[in-house]
Amino acid sequence: MSRGELCPTASQTIGPFLSIGVRPLERPEVVQAGTQGAFVLRGRVLDGAGSGVGEGVVELWQAAPDGSFDASTQADGSASWFGRSLTDAEGRFHFVTMKPGARRGPGGAEAPHLELLVFGRGLLRPVRTRAYFPDEEAANAADPVLSRVPAQRRATLVAHPEGDELVFDVRLQGVGETVFFA
Repeated sequence: MSRGELCPTASQTIGPFLSIGVRPLERPEVVQAGTQGAFVLRGRVLDGAGSGVGEGVVELWQAAPDGSFDASTQADGSASWFGRSLTDAEGRFHFVTMKPGARRGPGGAEAPHLELLVFGRGLLRPVRTRAYFPDEEAANAADPVLSRVPAQRRATLVAHPEGDELVFDVRLQGVGETVFFA
């Protein structure tokens, strides 16, 4: 094989062609910028040493502001409550979305949160986590999923505000590792 020639990767891992195949499917705007109540969620996917993980994909799944999963709850009814953002060389991703409503899960009322799936080179399966809202202290404290996470690790699941944006970093391993769910 000559230098610079691409070679296929094993089917069990996400390899160097991930961004080529996914770029046309990127959809970081869950709602249009400027929509009433829209905000930017941004963050980085980080490895155990704190370095950004490039060529990754972050998918966002969420409920509508009324807590449903009905796409017709969007103002124009044209979109689902789903987004996909590729990470850049420094591991950065972003979404434009709206705060979801609280939902009733099998364990009781769940605090508003965003479900995130992270795909990356070397991961056999995506990792799944949640981003909770910092202004929902009471709902977060009562959330049946978050309350099962050890208290010292819960902060890894709560986004933090920076200006008009929310920031949520996903640390894949090491000190401060984000909590992941099966």
